[in-house]
Amino acid sequence: MYRYDEIDQRIVDERVSQFRDQTRRHLAGELSEDDFRPLRLQNGLYIQRYAPMLRVAIPYGLVSSAQLKRLAHIARAYDKGYAHFSTRQNVQFNWPRLDQAPDILAELAEVQMHAIQTSGNCVRNTTTDHFAGVARDEIVDSFVWCELIRQWSTLHPEFAYLPRKFKIAVSGSAADRAATWVHDIGLHARRSADGVDGAGQGDGLDRAGQGVDLDGAGQGAVGFRVIVGGGLGRTPIVGHAIREFLPWRHLLTYLEAILRVYNRYGRRDNKYKARIKILVKELTPAVFAQKVEEEWSHLRDGPATLIEEEVRRIQGRFTRPAYARLPPKDAFVEAMLAAEKAFANWHRRNVHPHKVPGYAAVTLSLKRTGAAPGDASAAQMDAIAGLAERYSFGELRVSHEQNLILADVRASDLHALWREIKPLGLATPNIGLLTNIIACPGGDFCSLANAKTIPVAEAIQRRFDDLDYLHDIGEIDLNISGCMNSCGHHHIGHIGILGVDKQGEEFYQISIGGAQGADASLGKVIGPAFARDQVPEVIEKLIEVYLAEREGEEERFIDTVRRIGVEPFKDYVYGTDHQTPRRDSRRLAVA
Repeated sequence: MYRYDEIDQRIVDERVSQFRDQTRRHLAGELSEDDFRPLRLQNGLYIQRYAPMLRVAIPYGLVSSAQLKRLAHIARAYDKGYAHFSTRQNVQFNWPRLDQAPDILAELAEVQMHAIQTSGNCVRNTTTDHFAGVARDEIVDSFVWCELIRQWSTLHPEFAYLPRKFKIAVSGSAADRAATWVHDIGLHARRSADGVDGAGQGDGLDRAGQGVDLDGAGQGAVGFRVIVGGGLGRTPIVGHAIREFLPWRHLLTYLEAILRVYNRYGRRDNKYKARIKILVKELTPAVFAQKVEEEWSHLRDGPATLIEEEVRRIQGRFTRPAYARLPPKDAFVEAMLAAEKAFANWHRRNVHPHKVPGYAAVTLSLKRTGAAPGDASAAQMDAIAGLAERYSFGELRVSHEQNLILADVRASDLHALWREIKPLGLATPNIGLLTNIIACPGGDFCSLANAKTIPVAEAIQRRFDDLDYLHDIGEIDLNISGCMNSCGHHHIGHIGILGVDKQGEEFYQISIGGAQGADASLGKVIGPAFARDQVPEVIEKLIEVYLAEREGEEERFIDTVRRIGVEPFKDYVYGTDHQTPRRDSRRLAVA
């Protein structure tokens, strides 16, 4: 867990004081709404459909038990007893009063939290892999690099008013669990020994990410593949790699070059064409990369060039778990896996490998049927904080899939943990399955939404509430957005659902074939939109085609779509093909 130093705390405290005075002046009529808007936005305060919404930063998704307890307290004292964890690894309160927002920020500052740059045309919260620091395929601990980016970008005067909001994601592992290809900038950790140019750098972070490895240890220098121009929204685009290997020393100067080019050439006359993805597309990736290299020639080896001492300083501000030397498996847990099917199902879906023998990472599902995806009550947050203290060194993570992770659980504690989280509604064994739905708050809260998302998610979850059937179906990502802003990431869902407005009525457009990760792709719309009550049946029909057409149980839904295309799904859903799928497929009973 990153611990604030004196400078961190002073910045946050001063921001609270500034915003308290700005809010006072606005409520007194001394500061107009137009003047107040950019001030409140850069402090995370939106005006939503029914009330303000406060978005609190959880930098790179890492949160302590003390911080989670404070979030639970805020939910009780200033909201309606719950909070919403978002796809940006942040947390949102949907019902705070405007006049109480400074008090909330002051309470957050007491536990080293804030809402700075969670909105506005600035660099937003940098996101990363929720298994950072514990993943077996990790190249570097991405938390250190995310913190470097956070400190560099926070209140950076040159990038406070960009043409549009700006999002950076970092993957420190071989696998991309941070959706880096659909961010304004995506960074993949690499090593020069992996067949890329180390540019003369012979040092880097060690394989475990625990410090600076001065001799390289035969692994090659650490660097990053740099991806630019990805994004979702009304113009979804998969990004372009403009540099295959950037030595770690040059990370901040290269990011600064990218943002300078964007700041100079990005459009400000049309917010729908202001994102960097539009600029990269219009210039072409090659020309954009050339302009970045030209700008970087003035910054390279300048004052913002990273040095080992600075990386060590940041790394030293993180507390590290004191792992015990444990056997890789526990006899009692192994026996329970054989004896209890429910525990075995949960273990299969919600327990993940850990790089330290005898430990595991555990996902606490916020996707049980009947609860809004990503929501947690104050009581749940308090309970989860206690679980983190007892089972996971007092830390947890927020995933961009809107779940919470205890990253350092002893293997011997898994059965006891499972028994504790079941009555809390946190043990749904659906990670990676159809009902692990990503959804924005939708029309129930957001003033931009065309349609509601929460009732649609619940209807689908109830339709597919048979866990045995879910496990038979296998891996599917289903994402829902209430409007084209794509806060629910519908474009990269294996199945995506988009709320649209048709003459004042809510309808839903369905796409298939989207994916995140190294093979990122954008879904294709299958046809005209559906009424809300039709959506669960449409999803069921898509599943029926998949089960009929897949080549063996190991072929995932996304692989089948890529192999046979969209047309067979479209024909069956819209009734142009009146034949049922040619192989047996078990239909679900309507719940």
